Amino acid sequence: MKNYEFGKRKYVVGGVATAIVLVYIIRLFTLQLMSDDYKKNADSNAFLKKIDYPSRGIITDRNGELLVYNQPAYDIMVVMNEAKGKLDTLELCKTLNITKEDFDARMAKVKDYARNPGYSRFTQQLFMAQLSDAEFSIFQEKMYRFPGFYIQRRSIRQYNHPYAAHVLGDVAEVSPADIESDNYYQPGDYIGKLGVERSYEKQLRGEKGMQILLRDVHGRIKGRYQDGAFDRQPVPGKNLTLSIDYKLQALGERLLEGKIGSIVAIEPATGEILCMVSSPTYDPRMMVGRQRSKNHHTLSRDPQKPLLNRSIMGQYPPGSTFKTTQGLTYMTEGVINSSTHYYCSHGFSFRGLHVGCHGHAPSLSLVPALSTSCNGFFCWGLYHMIGNKKKYGSVQEAMNTWRDYMVSMGFGYRLGVDLPGEKRGFIPNASTYDKAYRGSWNGLTIISISIGQGEVTATPLQIANLGATIANRGYYYVPHVVRKIQDEQLDTLYTRPRHTMAVKAAYDDVVKGMRSAVLGGTCRALAKYDFEVCGKTGTAQNRGRDHSAFMGFAPMDNPKIAVAVYVENGGWGADYGVPLGGLIMEQYIKGELSEESKLKADEFQKRRINYGTSSR
Repeated sequence: MKNYEFGKRKYVVGGVATAIVLVYIIRLFTLQLMSDDYKKNADSNAFLKKIDYPSRGIITDRNGELLVYNQPAYDIMVVMNEAKGKLDTLELCKTLNITKEDFDARMAKVKDYARNPGYSRFTQQLFMAQLSDAEFSIFQEKMYRFPGFYIQRRSIRQYNHPYAAHVLGDVAEVSPADIESDNYYQPGDYIGKLGVERSYEKQLRGEKGMQILLRDVHGRIKGRYQDGAFDRQPVPGKNLTLSIDYKLQALGERLLEGKIGSIVAIEPATGEILCMVSSPTYDPRMMVGRQRSKNHHTLSRDPQKPLLNRSIMGQYPPGSTFKTTQGLTYMTEGVINSSTHYYCSHGFSFRGLHVGCHGHAPSLSLVPALSTSCNGFFCWGLYHMIGNKKKYGSVQEAMNTWRDYMVSMGFGYRLGVDLPGEKRGFIPNASTYDKAYRGSWNGLTIISISIGQGEVTATPLQIANLGATIANRGYYYVPHVVRKIQDEQLDTLYTRPRHTMAVKAAYDDVVKGMRSAVLGGTCRALAKYDFEVCGKTGTAQNRGRDHSAFMGFAPMDNPKIAVAVYVENGGWGADYGVPLGGLIMEQYIKGELSEESKLKADEFQKRRINYGTSSR
């Protein structure tokens, strides 16, 4: 009789033995083929892979003035596997002038995978960044006493002037998110954080090199592996030439001291940004070195928000500068022609609605309406366009047609400037008002958009671009701050013209209106210049004092510069916008200010606007 119990036990024992063998086979397979732990350990004993960081590309202005360059810096790196159990911690702390608590915190940060996802105990990790020459010399003398610690030479940014912080941006240590999104970076690397340093990071950073060094059993460097046959040389970053005029930028920042606002100037023929001023601003040299974090924290807590680039992030009502877009739209759509007159008796009054206006001739056509900045004329134009059901079929279709014109002129969407953080502003469409008024609205309901108020908002860059578009009589190039990239072509986004929906004849009349505003209208303070200026003031309504705005270009028939000025709570457009815009034009066209203008620039530099303590 068979012993079935014994037979079962035989299969169990055999199965267990087979399972054990399989586990060993799988583990051996994993260690030898799937895991690189042992390889790393062996390599770390024999080799030291030393990264050679490339020099970052330098940045100059349009005339070759050096703006950003590099200077040597030294980082202390640590290989945790080598430092473990062999380190005189107190002597190291004394040499680096840090406390034991600081040492422990730095070592914990190195090993914290959440903050350092590229951590490996076999490779160099950043322990302390940006030692000065004096600190480096002291540490280098004693470095042999600190196994596992090495010096990594690299460069840090230096800014030649205290201007253009929002345009230039800054460089700082990579974040875990930066490392996660691009495997080029490892902990301790630097990356552009703002401005062109961020938007042109890949061109500026270059490519890292690497030296493979041989070590003996005691960890001492014995030379290059195979005489450097497998070393890789670093590739320097590409140099950038900005379109910014350094002297114009400096003047703009002087003029806006003590004020909140923006000045943007564009070369109409190319879309190159000649200056981009946002106030308040800060010295870009504050963002260099180990004090960067402290300074950044201080700036971020300032209620006037100096880190905010108002030129591309400020979204303001454009005010009467926007009337130029209305004249272009009405003429192209056949709502008006050059001889169409509208009646204005201190404003637009119809069916109980009144929009005020200042005193001028009671009946106006487009050119004098722009010259005097008549509210009534442009209100009537919008009312007739939105209400023309014979042509458009409905107020919704008329409204969307109006919206399409505004978008074609560069409003309502990001222009695409080569800087991070640009805002789009806002241009309403039919659905905006259908939602707000449940489908029951007409031209009177939305009349304020015709004078750049109501729901309409724009950035100073968009207003300056409007000036460039009018200067070109109907087209613009996407504004950009980089003029040239070493050994590389600019993106075609910045080299092809964008045409608007308005016809050239409409632009000719708008130009006449803007020239008339200088000769005898709201911009007459600019008539003194010996070059022909065309301008349009803007006084944007606000909860407090109105914002002062100006948009213009010069010369009229051979435009070199288009300017937008926006000063929060500056009052009438003629109070700040017009004189500041004139000084910017004179500086660029003439190359310097006259003696009279220098005195005026000094006067405006000293002026202060009281904003209280409220944040903006």
